[in-house]
Amino acid sequence: MLVKDVMTTKMKTVRPDSALRDVATVLGFYHISGLPVVTEDGTLVGVISEKDVLRALYPKIDDAIQLSASVQFGDLDSEFRDVMDARVSEFMTAHVFTVGPEDPILRAVAVMIAHKIRRIPVAVDHKLVGILSIGDVHKAVLKETFDHKLGQGSKKPQLKPRV
Repeated sequence: MLVKDVMTTKMKTVRPDSALRDVATVLGFYHISGLPVVTEDGTLVGVISEKDVLRALYPKIDDAIQLSASVQFGDLDSEFRDVMDARVSEFMTAHVFTVGPEDPILRAVAVMIAHKIRRIPVAVDHKLVGILSIGDVHKAVLKETFDHKLGQGSKKPQLKPRV
């Protein structure tokens, strides 16, 4: 199975000069955990994740974890409003691991596992052509497994809701 067989091609993207407010809105509205950052011509220049946005909003949170008694959490809330107009380029991850559409799916999974990432951009000559998530891989593997077993006469598994 190849990456192109599983990847998503209809994806949301963001530009490096977009406001962090816009990213937070897209992430929340579409229930996604990260976005590829592309230039106007589609060149992949980074990714920005929910974690990146949270770190931008609460840059002192690492201090808060270690010194919670000395951090004024009310001050953190007011500072968060100031950062919402900051640009994506200030907080995105610029060093991005990618795979190509012709790569085997297992290579993509190996890269994702090795670097502890849940989604990986699919690019050709630095141009974004898709994105592959752990969920996409999981669905494809399950589908292939069930299709294979059903082809051998197995019954489709019936799941009963828990009460």
